[in-house]
Order: sequence, then structure tokens, then C-alpha cells
Amino acid sequence: MNGLRTMTLMVALTLLLVFVGAALGGKNGMTIALVFAFGMNFITYWFSDKIVLKMYRAQQVTEAEAPELFGSVRRLAQKAELPMPKVYIMEQEQPNAFATGRNPKHGAVAVTTGIMRILSRDELEGVLAHELAHIKNRDILVGTIAASIAGAISYLAQMAQWAMIFGGRSNEEGDHGNPMASIVMMIVGPIAAMLVQMAISRSREYGADAGGARISGNPLHLANALKKLHMASEKIPMNANPATSHMFIVSPLSGGGMLKLFSTHPPIEERIARLKSIKQGA
Repeated sequence: MNGLRTMTLMVALTLLLVFVGAALGGKNGMTIALVFAFGMNFITYWFSDKIVLKMYRAQQVTEAEAPELFGSVRRLAQKAELPMPKVYIMEQEQPNAFATGRNPKHGAVAVTTGIMRILSRDELEGVLAHELAHIKNRDILVGTIAASIAGAISYLAQMAQWAMIFGGRSNEEGDHGNPMASIVMMIVGPIAAMLVQMAISRSREYGADAGGARISGNPLHLANALKKLHMASEKIPMNANPATSHMFIVSPLSGGGMLKLFSTHPPIEERIARLKSIKQGA
């Protein structure tokens, strides 16, 4: 059901791209949006892992440098039937972690120094199993495509705004169309795309929680870790880029109210409740 929901949301996002492109620029607008989305997908697919690891100054470690962490990742990767991912550590006080890599053969797991201090070994392995589930489910690829399509819609809306400022917009027949409809689409289109992208991200987090529970063998390890991470993330800030916040196991950004609507992560209480239900079902 989680995979079906993600696929449905991806189709909706793609149709939204085509609809916004056609509404704002006709066939030319559709072509521009699709080309832009393809270009962003190409760049992020091949280089996003290097970019985000460098952004957070993550340092790759060997088994000799971090034997316990390295050993946990290797043992869990074997259980998940995954190639051994690269292991990175970030000098960050906020306890957090993320996975990256365009496919399982190029997977990487990064943890902060903060997470290694506050979690027990079992809890840390629950987090690592969650990140390995992301790699196994190819969530990095799904998230990249969703972000690229949403970015293309926003870019198309910005182009249409500039076109209206500097002479207006006309379709293939030379008709300028309804300017009010175009203005509404410029505003609503990017917001709708962002909401769908956030929904896709939240859906993949639920999937990684369930997958991580299976890999670690005990859902409560991850549930306990999430509770600690959520409390600590609210007290210890991280200078995180909002564009990469969806990659972390808990959101590194703080905020409430309307910001929760645009959150890349599901409510922590719901995630914990689902993990406990998995334990009870088992």
C-alpha cells in the first residue's frame, strides 16, 4: 500500500507538471518544463550524493577508525542483502543520520557525532537499519525525481512571471489567454507540487521505518531512537539546507504551525505508534 501510494503521488506530480506547463506556456511551456526536469534529474542522480556529503562536511571512515559503527553497518547490510555502503561521520552536535547514493552499489550512510553519543548500540542499529532500508527501497532515486519535478514546476512559474512582466505571454495561436488564470496557476502550481513532494517524502519515511524494523529485528529499537532524536533535535539546532532536510531520519529543521503542513517527515508520534504496532503484530 505504501508503494502504491508513492506511485500514485508520483503520477499526480508528473501530471501536475504537464498541466502547469500547458497552462502557462502551451506546448513550449511543457517542453521547457520537461527538459528542465530531465536536466535536474541527470545532475542530481549522478552527483547529489557527493554534493550533500560535502555540504555537511561528512568524512568517510574505515573500520579501523570506527570499528563499532562500521561493524554494525556491515552486519545490518548483510541481513538486508545489500552491498556494504560507505560510512561517513559528520561533526554535528544534533543527533541525526541520512543515507545517500544513486543505487545500492553506490550507497552511503552518514551519522552525526551527536547521534553516536546519545543512542545505545541497539538504538543506533535501529537508525542504521532505517537508512539501509532507504537504500534498499531506492528512496534516494524516488526523492530525487520528485524534487526535480517540483523544482521544474517552480522554475516554470518563475519564467511565466518574468514573461508577463516583460511583455506578456501568448500561446501558439498568439492568444494571450486569461491573465488571472495564469497568475493563479503561478501561485497554486508550485505550492501544489511542494505538497505532493512532501507527501511522497513522508510515505517513504513510513516505508523505511517498517523496512528498518525488519532489518534490525526489533521495531522498538528504532521507536526508542526516534523519541530521543526528536527531543534532541528540538533543543540542538543544525544549520541544515531545507532542500536536503528530507534526507535525514528526523527533520533537522525546527518549526510548528503551518510549517508542519510542509514537513518532509511524518509526525514522530505516528511513526512510533506504527513501529509499536509492528512489534505487537510480530
